[in-house]
Amino acid sequence: MTQRVAVVGGGPAGLMAATYTARAGLDATVFDGGEPILARNAHLENVPGFPAGVNARTFLEATREQAASAGVAFVDEHVETVTGDQPFTVETESGADHGADFVVAASWPDTSYLDEFDVERVQRGSKTMLVAGRFARLDVDGLYAAGRVARQYHQAVVAAGHGATAGLTVVEDSDVAYYHDWVAPDRYFTGRDRDVPPGCEEIDESEQQEREQESLDALAALSPADPPTQHDRVDDE
Repeated sequence: MTQRVAVVGGGPAGLMAATYTARAGLDATVFDGGEPILARNAHLENVPGFPAGVNARTFLEATREQAASAGVAFVDEHVETVTGDQPFTVETESGADHGADFVVAASWPDTSYLDEFDVERVQRGSKTMLVAGRFARLDVDGLYAAGRVARQYHQAVVAAGHGATAGLTVVEDSDVAYYHDWVAPDRYFTGRDRDVPPGCEEIDESEQQEREQESLDALAALSPADPPTQHDRVDDE
């Protein structure tokens, strides 16, 4: 039976955690009941591959599309509670229950949905953050935290990277035979009498060119996004 991963939060951290677990063959679902805080950013800078920056909403949309193409499912609801003991039960605001073998908390720093669990927390003003270990694990087997809720810097690339760490940690803990997502030139492994590791592949020059063109076409297809969402405490002019 395919192991299930529930990711709470659809920002950069949650999307990357889900992408990595789905690419490894796990059944990943992102629960995203509201607009990620990144949507308030007027222009996102310091992102690898975008020397002039990128529209934050374009970045979010493209990252969500990337997750979907990897096989991630989406439930557009807030998570009310997580209960159980691996497997867990994830209950959403509509009252629906979803089973999960692993849960990644990647939400804005409100951890009330994890109140059943004895995990270390830190209070910073109105925000409650989780104390995760080096590889995003929490004190309860099967629970992880990524991004801002795990006390990472409030920066998109940092959050995305920590989400990837959480995702790979879930893959490791799932015992799935998965190496990484490296795509190598033809005969890189087999030309040295080595097996191609799990999760890797070798592609010839024609396939390389086809994939490169596909990636360029995908970037070119990005269109201007809507204006940023203003903070709700800003007075209207």
